Order: sequence, then C-alpha cells, then structure tokens
Amino acid sequence: MPHPLAAARHHPTETTAKRARWAPATYRPASPVLSGEDRLIASRFSYGITPALAREVRRAGGGRAWFRAQLRPQAIADAAADRVPGWWPSLSYDPVTLTRRSNDGTEHTGVVMNHYQRQLLCRRVLTRRQVLEVMTEFWESHFHVPINGDGVFGFRRDYGDTIRRHALGSFADLLFATTTHPAMGMFLDNAESTRMAPNENLGRELLELHTVGRGHYTEDDVKASARILTGWRVVSWTTWATDYRPADHWTGPVRVMGFSDANADPDGRALTRRYTDHLASHPATADRICRKLATKFVADAPPATLVAKMTRTWRRTGGDIAAVLTTMVEAGEFTRASRPKVRTPGEDVVATYRALGATPKRPTRDSDAANEIVWQCYHLGDGTHAWPRPDGPPVTNDAWSTPNRMLASYHVHYRMTGGWWPATGAGLRAPEEWLPAKRLTMAEFVDHLCRTMLGRPSTSRLLKTACHAVDVKPGARITRTHPVVRRHLPVLLTALLDTPDHLTR
Repeated sequence: MPHPLAAARHHPTETTAKRARWAPATYRPASPVLSGEDRLIASRFSYGITPALAREVRRAGGGRAWFRAQLRPQAIADAAADRVPGWWPSLSYDPVTLTRRSNDGTEHTGVVMNHYQRQLLCRRVLTRRQVLEVMTEFWESHFHVPINGDGVFGFRRDYGDTIRRHALGSFADLLFATTTHPAMGMFLDNAESTRMAPNENLGRELLELHTVGRGHYTEDDVKASARILTGWRVVSWTTWATDYRPADHWTGPVRVMGFSDANADPDGRALTRRYTDHLASHPATADRICRKLATKFVADAPPATLVAKMTRTWRRTGGDIAAVLTTMVEAGEFTRASRPKVRTPGEDVVATYRALGATPKRPTRDSDAANEIVWQCYHLGDGTHAWPRPDGPPVTNDAWSTPNRMLASYHVHYRMTGGWWPATGAGLRAPEEWLPAKRLTMAEFVDHLCRTMLGRPSTSRLLKTACHAVDVKPGARITRTHPVVRRHLPVLLTALLDTPDHLTR
C-alpha cells in the first residue's frame, strides 16, 4: 500500500504551487515594523504597536533603549493625553460638590465614575507615555479600588493620579500612598476604623493581596495590622473631610511578621510608614510582586531564574520599580520564555482604536467614541477597574480566553471597522483612505494592512485569512471601486483584528 505522502513526493510542482498561492507580498513603500525583541518589548509595554510607535522605537535605537527612555515619562511631551481629563469637568469636583449634584439629579456619581473610566481609556489610546500608562493600570489593578465601591467616587480619580505618580518609582512610596489614601480607606472600611473597634479589612488585604500573600501571616498578625492602621479617617457622606485622628489610634505594643513597635504615640502616621516600609522590603513581598510582574509581562508560568533576578534587584534597590522592570526586560529569559499573552477586554478595545488609527475627540454627543469606549469594554465582559472583588482582575490567559469573550471581541471589531459603533467622534478612515495607492494587488494590500494595524509584515497565514474572508485571490487588482473597498472592507479589517496577532500581546 503506497505511503499517504507518496503523491506529494511524486508531484512536487503541485505542492509548490499550493504554497506559492499564499506567498505574502511586500507593499512598497512599506510602513515600518518591529521584529524580535524590539517587537516583544513594544508589544508587552504598550497598548498596541502603531506605525508611529514603530518609528519611535527605531529612532530610540531599539526596544531596550525605547523602554529605558519610557521610564522617564516626565521627559516625554504628551499634550494630547494631558488634555483628556478636561473633557469631563466633573472629574475635578470635590466630594461635597459631587454628592450635591448627585442628590439634586444633576449628575449621578455613577456617571462620574463612568467618566473616570472613559478618560483612562482615551488616555491609553492617545498617550506617548505608553509604559507609564501600562504600569499605572497594573498597579491600579493590584491595589484595586473598584470604581463602583461605596463612597469612593469623590476620591477615585485622585487615587488613580496618585498611583500614576508612583507607578515607576519606589514600591515603598506606592504602598504607603495607596494604603493611606481615602479611596482605599473607604473601600476597605479603614476610614471608620477606631481604637475601640478596629476594622480588619484593610489590615488583612494589605498582607494578603498587596504585599506578602497567603501563608506568611497569622490571624494575630491581621489584628495587629488593623490596629496599626487606625486613625486614618474620612467623614463620609457629610463633609467628606479626610484627616488623621490621634484619638482614634490604638496604642500599645504591636508585632506583625517580625515588625515590632512600642506604638506609644497617639499620632500613628509615622508608625504606618514604618510598617508599610517593613512590608515593602519583606522577601515574600519581593518574590510575590516580581512573580506577578513576570506573569503579566512574560508568561503565565515565568521562569524561576527570571523571578530570582528580579527579586535580587528589588532587594538591592529597595524596591525600585523601574530597576526591577529593567532587569526583567533585559534578562535573557524575557525573550526566550515569553509566550503570547491574551489581551484583556480593555487592552483589546484600546488596541483596536490604535490599530484603526482612531483618535477619540472631546465628546459632544452620547454616540461619540470618547463616551462609547467604556461600553465597548463592558460588552467584552470587563468594565475598566470595575472588578467587584478586592483582588483585582487576573493576569493569566485563561481568564480572558472564553468563547463568549472571543465572540464579543469579534462583534466589537466588526461594528467598529464599519463605523457603526462608535458612530461619531473616532476619526475613523473612510474606506478608500485605507488604500495606499490607486492600484495594488490584494497581497500587497494585505501586507499594507498588516503593517498598519498589526505592526508586522504579512504572512501566508494572514494572507490566506484575509483572502478567504472576502473571497478574493492574492493577485486580484484592488482599486477604490473594487468590492473589497466599497462593500467588504469591514469584513477584511475584522478578519485581521480577529487573529491572534491582534488578540495577544
């Protein structure tokens, strides 16, 4: 009986012809793309590689040089992103004003929190400080305060801005700032914790979620942790005044995981700082945070050797976030061990805007992109910083790889490429504007689209996907009057956005 592959061996020209049919072409002049380590770094630490970002990385001298420059965000002009918060003036109102406006029916506080989500998403689309925004989102998720948490609406924007200021600095500073912020105090009930009735919520989550993790502390540690944090108060639902009240601070000796203090001073603010500094420098914190960073940016099961290198840098620098990130990116394991990371719903939506060259404008209508972008995220199953539990959204692939999520992504991609959702305010290209020349082959057109939208050249797989989607052969001549452009362009663009090249980082 002949071998199943015998026919292929005896008819090589037929096999070669099949391969040649899907041979990708190169459109010239081609948009710049990144490859290898440069592409990996830019993909993991941005919300999507655009031609402009590819040029920026090349001008910097490669991915590592671009990354190091991004660690100094104050040196990067970012006027477009800086204007975004001003699109929703109520984000700057104080808690008393927000409460009054909500009570009199002017604007519900839930709407204000939707505005906060919108300004974050639009900022991620437009910013040139991509690493800063990526890390701000990472820390906002780690030190999670949901936007719909009870009473946090008056402090939530400042909480996010506080995290942004510390996102690339010292973990000890970041930990103290988030632990003592009124938004965290309101969400985890520390704002009402007193020496007579210490509330354990924040004291526990500070250990379990924010620093050392489970298995490193006891219930007695939790009780002492809560006592240390008493005194940080918020006068909720009336004046919303935030202050420290020595009369509400529990005094007396405290001991938590090797940290001990006489705690004799009723003003426990310095004690809180000593305590959070101890937790920030604890080996279990270094290991846990470094492992989470590597899981987010490298692979769901990061190499132990990489985590060890990061923790050594953590100990050497006292938890310098930028230094730890640099160690991760410049380690050989970063490139060798990296596996595709599935984009979260928010990352998918923002990357889609960037892939399509969409630029949200200051909204004047409900249908404008700057307003609708938050509902696109909810449609995919994850409102921006609306995760209901204090642990924050997961950073592993399986959580975002369900069939429902994939179908929802396909739906958002198609409606956006057709200009149906959002309908206005996105600055989307007209169909003919996608053509880089008056006439080119389908294979050349696909290469141009891949470079523009996916930040990579065409491949036989992408070419085959695109051609099958619109039933056109690679050699077909495409003009502005061709059906691919006049009627089927949304299908073609969606087919490329629905591939792993867009759905993963």
